[in-house]
Amino acid sequence: MAQQNLSAVLYSQGDLRLENRPIPEPGPNDVLLQMHSVGICGSDVHYWQHGRIGDFVVTEPMVLGHEAAGRVVKVGSAVKHLKVGDRVAIEPGVPREMDEFFKNGRYNLSPTIFFCATPPDDGNLCRFYKHNANFCYKLPDNVTYEEGALIEPLSVGIHACRRAGVSLGSTVLICGAGPIGLVCLLVAKAMGASKVLITDLFPERLAVAKELGADFQLQVKKGDEAKQLAKSVEDKLGVQPHVTIECTGAESCVQTAIYATRPGGVVVVVGLGSEMVNIPLMNAAVREVDIRGVFRYCNTWPMAIAMLASGKVNVKPLVTHRFPLEQAMQAFETTRQGVGIKVMLKCDQSDQNP
Repeated sequence: MAQQNLSAVLYSQGDLRLENRPIPEPGPNDVLLQMHSVGICGSDVHYWQHGRIGDFVVTEPMVLGHEAAGRVVKVGSAVKHLKVGDRVAIEPGVPREMDEFFKNGRYNLSPTIFFCATPPDDGNLCRFYKHNANFCYKLPDNVTYEEGALIEPLSVGIHACRRAGVSLGSTVLICGAGPIGLVCLLVAKAMGASKVLITDLFPERLAVAKELGADFQLQVKKGDEAKQLAKSVEDKLGVQPHVTIECTGAESCVQTAIYATRPGGVVVVVGLGSEMVNIPLMNAAVREVDIRGVFRYCNTWPMAIAMLASGKVNVKPLVTHRFPLEQAMQAFETTRQGVGIKVMLKCDQSDQNP
């Protein structure tokens, strides 16, 4: 085994470095992974650019990366379900204690959860990485490492669509056609949504959404009036949507989401914006429109793997750029500029394939 563990480490705002770190030793319940594919998330870029997200502040060096897949190279003494050579997708959120949230199946809400690349927890944008084996999921032979890495953003879509109650025949509005909006689109269609309309500022993103199965696309522009946009959505869809999934975090989009959703429908807020947002709450209240939040995901990896293995969902078109780990700075700059959809870093020098 190569004794170099090249890692992408964020020291502070704007200070991202590539450095060699020791190869970790797995504990009894862990596996050591040779990392293969790691996607760059908007949150990774945000930490790099701003040094914080809300209350999570980078105060000491932190390895970035949490959308990841790799190969088992060492197995902890208590691990029974994985062996050396297994290809796995990593769920980055691991509960540290069996609290009430863990017990009722909503472990993502545990305040003490470990989460890759959220201060102070290290991520997995490195050559070798240790992770709790219970949160590593074996990939079927027909699912690539890159698809395995994309299960993390796909899980946001699954969790959002579950929270929204998307089912056979649902009509769905998705605000924002970035990576998360696009995975919400893929999942909504796979769960049986009959019509999906997606909005975005950029026509090139809407073109990708159309390729991925969006029934309708609506280009919006900054300054559009929320009620007017809601009317445009209804005109294009032919009906008010049962479900709206808001993936931008922009105040005007949250307002549009509420106005657009039919009485008795559901708005799910996925995008993170300002802490305080002006919304037409009374409009939602008198029409019994439910507003639901999502925080990451839980219990989604098995469903995501089944979706990918069966061919029900195709995430491959989301990857637009690939870089070897040695070019991490270039990869981050590409993501920051927003020229592609998903930038993938390849961490295994001997295998740069998808």
